Amino acid sequence: MFLKISAKLAAHTGDLALARIIAIANQKGGVGKTTTAVNLGASLAASEQRTLVIDCDPQGNTTSALGFPKDPARRTLYQTLILDEPIERVTLDAQVEGLDLIPSDRNLVGAAVELVGMENREYRLKAAIAGITDKYNYILIDCPPALDLLTLNALAACDSVLVPIQCEYLALEGVSELLDTLMRLRRTINPSLAIEGILLTMYDDRTTLSKQVAADLRSFFGTQVFETVIPRNVRLAEAPSHGMPVMFYDIHSKGAESYIQLAKEVIVNAQKRVGKGTERADQGSGTQSAAAATAGASSSVSTPTTGNNVAPTGGGGTSGSAGSGSE
Repeated sequence: MFLKISAKLAAHTGDLALARIIAIANQKGGVGKTTTAVNLGASLAASEQRTLVIDCDPQGNTTSALGFPKDPARRTLYQTLILDEPIERVTLDAQVEGLDLIPSDRNLVGAAVELVGMENREYRLKAAIAGITDKYNYILIDCPPALDLLTLNALAACDSVLVPIQCEYLALEGVSELLDTLMRLRRTINPSLAIEGILLTMYDDRTTLSKQVAADLRSFFGTQVFETVIPRNVRLAEAPSHGMPVMFYDIHSKGAESYIQLAKEVIVNAQKRVGKGTERADQGSGTQSAAAATAGASSSVSTPTTGNNVAPTGGGGTSGSAGSGSE
């Protein structure tokens, strides 16, 4: 555990009437979902945005990365989803001012099975958090690396999806499947589901492939790709072993700086959305065309020697930021 820290980042702090619920999802593992949930959550809290992080992954990595070792006696999300435990009773103070955590443990593996026979199985998480959305500015849900009932609950409960994508070829194939799933979910269980943004992670500006993947994604998805890029960074990898977000482990690291910048971008986007009454996902190509575009991106990047094969469609114009945010 680390000491409670009151960190004040200057910032864009407009109060929202209800929490913006963001699922951090990608069925491919190892793309930075947990790293993003932990560090974006801490950065939002440090920006004076009251934030709740929900660990929806049975591996419990978000829980341990925030300084909570495994404890069989601890109430977790399992008790809420399966045993109807009030969510307030499982919520923990994450020991960062303004940041709370709903922990996870391996029992959630059983929850994915037990949910199958339950009534309104897709909406259990949505119902559980309905009574606390007025207590937070942001609720982040760290999804497991699978399109199972736990992920389905997260996508049914959220307003939008943040998709971390590792800057490698195979990651493009995974996001195509995810966006196809989002299309189906918008027609069925969550018509208002939007794309919060696509986040480029593990970016290495020393490699041609990272640059090409980033350029292709910005060409296809335009403003749906965050300007902030998360670099490969040793401090980001080390921080979870110390049970703290990277900004409290090494505030001057490139990883910390990137997540602080991402938090500011998320806040600014939320304020624009409230002011203009528009959804980020309604900008650019939308979910259906985005899924088709991803398939095109996969084929484009498969021949790295040819460079970027697709002309920019507008809104990309930020590829320069990718290089500046990496190390």
